[in-house]
Amino acid sequence: MASSAGQIRPGRYLWVFALIVVILYALVFGTGDHKASPQLGIDLKGGTTVTLTARTINGAAPDQSSLNQALQVIQARVNGGGVNGAQVNLSGSNIIITIPGDQGALAKQLGETAHLMFRPVVQQVAATQTQTPPTTKPSTTPTSGAPTSGAPATSGTANPSTTGTAKAPSSGTNPQAYVGPAAKAAGPTPTPTPPPSNNNGSGNSNGNVNQQEAQAIAQAKAARQTTNTQAQQAALNALKCGPGVRDPLIGNDDPKLPLVTCDQNGQVKYVLGPELLDGRQITSATSGQNPNGVDYVVNLTFNSAGSKTWADYTAAHVNTSVAVVLDTQVVSAENIQEAIPGGNTQISGNFTQQSASQLAQVLKFGSLPLSFETSNAQTVSATLGLSSLQAGLIAGGIGLLLVIIYCLFYYRALGLLTVISLGFSGITIYAVLVLLGRWIGYTLDLSGIAGFIISIGITADSFVVFFERLKDEVREGRTFRSAVPRAWVRARRTILASDAVSFLAAVVLYIVAVAEVQGFAFTLGLSTILDLVIVFLVTHPLVVFASRSKSLSKPSMSGLGAVQRAGVEMRAAAAAAPVSTSSAKEA
Repeated sequence: MASSAGQIRPGRYLWVFALIVVILYALVFGTGDHKASPQLGIDLKGGTTVTLTARTINGAAPDQSSLNQALQVIQARVNGGGVNGAQVNLSGSNIIITIPGDQGALAKQLGETAHLMFRPVVQQVAATQTQTPPTTKPSTTPTSGAPTSGAPATSGTANPSTTGTAKAPSSGTNPQAYVGPAAKAAGPTPTPTPPPSNNNGSGNSNGNVNQQEAQAIAQAKAARQTTNTQAQQAALNALKCGPGVRDPLIGNDDPKLPLVTCDQNGQVKYVLGPELLDGRQITSATSGQNPNGVDYVVNLTFNSAGSKTWADYTAAHVNTSVAVVLDTQVVSAENIQEAIPGGNTQISGNFTQQSASQLAQVLKFGSLPLSFETSNAQTVSATLGLSSLQAGLIAGGIGLLLVIIYCLFYYRALGLLTVISLGFSGITIYAVLVLLGRWIGYTLDLSGIAGFIISIGITADSFVVFFERLKDEVREGRTFRSAVPRAWVRARRTILASDAVSFLAAVVLYIVAVAEVQGFAFTLGLSTILDLVIVFLVTHPLVVFASRSKSLSKPSMSGLGAVQRAGVEMRAAAAAAPVSTSSAKEA
């Protein structure tokens, strides 16, 4: 029964492995940036560092608990895949992020407050247009019923009314200018000039920078979060949008008040009503391709309370617009075409695959308890450099060479099959590393290389277990061909048990460890899985082929001649032992 259980058609297994390799390399050269090399970590390639300096509304120093919480959120964002080799450190009131490679934009995005909210759109205009406020002083008392010409009706004392002589903008995809009679506007409160940046992120000794920051936030709130319609129009005219314009309200806006703001591209300015729904009610955030187009969207799922709020609002405000606001900037302003039950919705904002994925990851791990000012991204050199990489590769090469020499000397033709299996293992691992770097941001560092070097021993151990079982069967008097299936049945249980223990150890180490040790555990676990693929789909079928070959199955070629002779001598000795005992008794 054991023999029949071990019989296989080796060609099928090798074809399956060949198909896997073809698919892997088709993905390597046919997807992404077509760059067929793994991403290297900070210690081998260098990276980009960004310093995040905490900002508070009153200009006081942030408390340590908020900083620690922010550190944990940013670490979760950075290591969303768990294996990208990024470093996040807390230094005073600063959080320093270092990411492998030239990814300054990504490092800055990790410091976004990520305070997501949904606000009704009261008015939207092109960023280059200015508005003339109405002469009639509008009522600040909220109205009930349908909104005026596309502005959604909301309840609460903070909601600005659109009643008066002014004509509200029409809804649609193109920004419409506010039209009203020419009259003298109420004196606008100018948007304050941002305070000078603090290059070292630590603030000066007399605290002037923090005081200026607090003053800028207070002035921006007074100008852009008012319930007075004339003041809103003045703020809309004075608001500057576009690249390089710093918004002091980021992370500091009041969700209970209206908001005058820009979109993320700096092309449209908005007057928004108070918050309808808070991002803290999001339970999950994922990215994917828009089923109705070629762009990408972010899919959100709300908790039970958020689902009810969203369903009730969308049912009552069909054909009005709602803005998705992230850190005071409008990501998208969509028209509600129908009620949206179930607590699921989409954010569409001309996302690419990467930007949609990054936004989903930021939202998934929650908003920061503090707002941060981001320094310019700076390039850092490799901490260990190519010399350390070369040393690691030399160490791995020496270890691999010793394994090959031992296998060839001790197992001969079977040792040659070991070399072929190791070669296929290396080809497979390389393709997997490239794809993991492309899909989950995995970066290979020295700790990962150490994991792969150790995995050579794990892979060789699987070969040794199989070959030694094979020698045991030959020693018992079986031929090479008949010994292979029986040896495989006995060996595979040991191989599975051994690899299961190694994989479990790697998983535990990955869970309890951090940073570089996680990279070591990841590569160790990955190599253990690939070891099973190689042993089952390559090594075993090749040994079956060798056992069926007249030339390779010769004792002088297979390295089993000495084992066969030893088996014959053992059986002869065992057969002679009872005769000698009987003769002694008769004597």
